[in-house]
Amino acid sequence: MRVILFDLDGTLIDSTEAILYGFRKTFETFGRVPPKDEDVKKLIGLPLDVMFANLGIEERVEEFVQTYKNIYKVIAKDMTVLLPNAKEAILLAKSFARLGIVTTKTGIYSKELLEHFGVMKYFEVLIGREDVKNPKPHPEPVLRALHLMNANKESAWMIGDTCLDMLSAKEAGIKSVAVEFEYDKKLHECAEIIKKDALKAVEFIKNYSEKEKA
Repeated sequence: MRVILFDLDGTLIDSTEAILYGFRKTFETFGRVPPKDEDVKKLIGLPLDVMFANLGIEERVEEFVQTYKNIYKVIAKDMTVLLPNAKEAILLAKSFARLGIVTTKTGIYSKELLEHFGVMKYFEVLIGREDVKNPKPHPEPVLRALHLMNANKESAWMIGDTCLDMLSAKEAGIKSVAVEFEYDKKLHECAEIIKKDALKAVEFIKNYSEKEKA
């Protein structure tokens, strides 16, 4: 059976408002001038410590990260939405594949969000930032998901919206499909296949799989 691993932000959910709010409030908490929203958006998908470092935080990075997490967990559900066609994509994927989540978000908050939207039950595993030593673009998150699912690489696909997702999949030795979102402006440089959204990506994988069987 096929295995499809989904990224979260920009692939199935849009938590941009929550992320931007979290960064603004975190910087304000420490008496720092908040970064521009566009500068934060460019970094979404990277681990939080890397994001803060890229935004000029050289010391007390872990304190910034923990403060952000404390703010985010309070507002995440109210400021996050499923992307258009995301649930349809999950349901279609579930009809012919086993599903997992591979994200650089904190796993516990990611599970809470997916449970809030009523879709966590469709996924066998969720690999968050705390579950691996090396986050995407390293292959470890993808390989860990496959290991926990007892799945082989030949049957696996990754769907994501950034080059981090595409590189992680490539290094792990699995196929991938990219989806368009506002975070990664250089997606065309790292993705061979780009679809409008997660549903179109799942449809592509389904058709690809059916042709393989023919």
